[in-house]
Amino acid sequence: MQLDLRDAARFLGVDESTLYRWVRHGDIPARPVHEQYTFDHVDLLEFASGRGIKVSPEMMVEPDSRGQPMPSLADAVRAGGVHDDVPGTDKAAVLQAVVDQLPLPSSVNRGFLYQMLMAREQLGSTGFGHGIAIPHARDPVVLRVAAPAVAVSYLATPVDFDSLDGKPVHTLFTMVSPSVRVHLHLLAHLATALQDVDVLAAVTARAPEPELIEALARVEASLPQRRGGGSGEKKA
Repeated sequence: MQLDLRDAARFLGVDESTLYRWVRHGDIPARPVHEQYTFDHVDLLEFASGRGIKVSPEMMVEPDSRGQPMPSLADAVRAGGVHDDVPGTDKAAVLQAVVDQLPLPSSVNRGFLYQMLMAREQLGSTGFGHGIAIPHARDPVVLRVAAPAVAVSYLATPVDFDSLDGKPVHTLFTMVSPSVRVHLHLLAHLATALQDVDVLAAVTARAPEPELIEALARVEASLPQRRGGGSGEKKA
């Protein structure tokens, strides 16, 4: 979904002049249309995630998707699994190892997925900061998977991912989604969870799957839920 300058600024919680300055400096992708800028939802969320800007998950819900049940981040991690000591000494080798371990249907071409992940890295680092990266295909709808999966990979050796904070990456959350809408939903919830002190501590300690999923589920349960068109109550 495309947003104009005003809506994009509201999305990020900044004034329009700040957003315009980021565009001029090349910090955030924008497309000029009739002497105005338009912004893509995914680009805005990735920019916010990489800079620690908190975006309400409700901002991720597209108007025509309200009322549609959305997948749980915890369930997506269960589907993707938590993998220890993933090999590789550089970005390409690590991503290849991650793709090899992803639980995917036989219809998905792993070589093509690897190329998609590498192509996304050419657009800009998926390093989130705090030693974490969130690799994903730029256009997840082409993967044609029945349900999303988020694979958590604890690396055997920290690897440089060109993260904004300059820290090498020790953990990857690799996202595979059946649609852009689901991708946005999961990315928003994951970005929010990774700003939680307990979740970050669990990731840094290389927590086993049950412990990590419990921490993620706790954060996710506190977020507004879009089930049957209504917002769930926030958990205290």
